[in-house]
Amino acid sequence: MAENLEPTPVDETENRINTPFNRRNFLKYTGVAMAATAVVLTTSCDDDDEDDMVVTDDSVNLGSGDVGILNYAYALEQLEAAFYTAVVALPNFNTLFPNATERASLTDIRNHEIAHREFFKKAITAAAASQIIPSLTPNLPASALASRESILATAKTFEDLGVAAYNGAGKLISAAGVAYLGIAGKIVSVEARHAAEIRDMISNGTFASGAAGVTAGNIVDENGLDVALTPMQVLALAQPFVKEKLNGSNLPTQ
Repeated sequence: MAENLEPTPVDETENRINTPFNRRNFLKYTGVAMAATAVVLTTSCDDDDEDDMVVTDDSVNLGSGDVGILNYAYALEQLEAAFYTAVVALPNFNTLFPNATERASLTDIRNHEIAHREFFKKAITAAAASQIIPSLTPNLPASALASRESILATAKTFEDLGVAAYNGAGKLISAAGVAYLGIAGKIVSVEARHAAEIRDMISNGTFASGAAGVTAGNIVDENGLDVALTPMQVLALAQPFVKEKLNGSNLPTQ
């Protein structure tokens, strides 16, 4: 992998956001469970009668209402899936991660993120096919994939951002779409376990702490709650990793 001396989006984002058998098997089986619950969301998804998605040459409008929130989650899951797919496909993956348990964990996380991506794709297509956003083009700097350290740092950024995004979007789901809330809770708990697993890989025993949290070096606030970010905050942090311009201006704000 060619060396890239340019600051990575991870650098900027990190400044702003913040027993192997059991973990291994949890990561394996949670992905299966998420795929199964796609049926639940698909059948409960309420068609949103807002305008169709507007996609220009380099801009993707996420839309509005509950479908907009689903597109928002779909965009983030696309990003995470693309990243872990690229990691596992690295020709030197085994060299960067000589520990078989770590390779298996990253592969499991990749599978989860793909399952999440496909879950939202299926649900939005079933409920509002004309409003689903297209496949996004990831913008992953070579430096993010250049070493074990940079891969794990990027993974931590994505997982922390994902947890904060789901936590912040839950309150934006309408009463009519309350079924989504339970599904979102299931997804965010998986994302949080991903974050814990990645932290443990970076420094054993730090799964519930870390110096690169969402705000002020913490991932949990003074009330013992995970940090939540608004969609606009999240999109600003995710944008450097996506080539298309993400437009969340029509998403609900309260």
